[in-house]
Amino acid sequence: MKRCKFRTALFSIGCLTIASALVAQGAVAKDETPELRVSTLISGLQSPWSMVELPSGELLVTERSGQLKLINEDITQSISGTPDVYFAGQGGLLDIKLHPNYKENGWVYLSYAFGTRDKNTLKLMRAKIKNNKLVERQPLFTAQPFKDTPVHYGGRMSFMSDNTLLVTIGDGFDYRESAQKKDSLLGKIVRLNDDGRIPGDNPFSSDKNANKAIFSLGHRNPQGLVYDSKRQVVFSNEHGPAGGDEINTIQAGKNYGWPVITYGRDYSGAQITPFREYPGMEQPLVDWTPSIAPSSMTVYYGEMFPEFQGDLLNTTLKTRELRWVDMDKTQPVREVSLLNHLNERLRHVEVAKDGSLFLLTDSGQVLRIDRP
Repeated sequence: MKRCKFRTALFSIGCLTIASALVAQGAVAKDETPELRVSTLISGLQSPWSMVELPSGELLVTERSGQLKLINEDITQSISGTPDVYFAGQGGLLDIKLHPNYKENGWVYLSYAFGTRDKNTLKLMRAKIKNNKLVERQPLFTAQPFKDTPVHYGGRMSFMSDNTLLVTIGDGFDYRESAQKKDSLLGKIVRLNDDGRIPGDNPFSSDKNANKAIFSLGHRNPQGLVYDSKRQVVFSNEHGPAGGDEINTIQAGKNYGWPVITYGRDYSGAQITPFREYPGMEQPLVDWTPSIAPSSMTVYYGEMFPEFQGDLLNTTLKTRELRWVDMDKTQPVREVSLLNHLNERLRHVEVAKDGSLFLLTDSGQVLRIDRP
């Protein structure tokens, strides 16, 4: 069944961008937009990419150069023992996640680019932190095949309720046709057990011509991934080419179309495909044309901002904003642009235990967003 594709027109009013055509037409009521206070926790980081809050309230932040930083208020320490990374283009040390049972087992998961200019790929490992060092390091997964481009790694991770782990893998840019090939992991979201083994109930487990790790296919460069445990839905956002950035509801075995269908065009302006729809391929939940360059996503459940409850918050690079997608159950009803007055390329958003937000900027800052 074809899903409704949600497209919006936004209008700027000072530091706030509001509205969608739906709001203007009275299809939904305009909710209040909270006042946001921005404070800088730390600056001077080098190409930060992701972060996670520890039970202690400290933050772990990855830097693409391969550094892992522990931040406690205004003190930054380095965690040694990180893997060798391929730091070039968009590659390097990427995402970080804690095991759902971290308090009991201490496992920290890292995704990273690995290899050389002529032969590189995305890898996944886990380790524990003791005395500011990664110990008990375990390699878990290597995406196949290797490629010779330093871009479109994907690399986002999200645990599901059964403790299996979803990982996004980009198409490698020059290998976009591989996103439709089931014997390649380029342009896919994969599902793994927490120890790196491939679950026997993955959707293509009985397909002798498919890589058994594949959960979904037809992706370009997914940069946001979140499992919504309350709605039991997986949401992902990804970069299109020139236009065609998307949010998708990810379901096992589904094909999300790239590069057979897209609302974008090649960077040269040339047409990539004549198709925006094709049988057996999913339509996006949200289409962003022109592109906003989404870089991460979270679903908000917290006490500090009831206005965001159950909604999707997306950091962006091109439009330099926090894009709030207001959700009615599993459907978007409007979009609001927040924090564009900062003029910062926002790389990652994390919901803190107290309901405030942490933001990473490409300029090397950790920002905290709370109520004044």
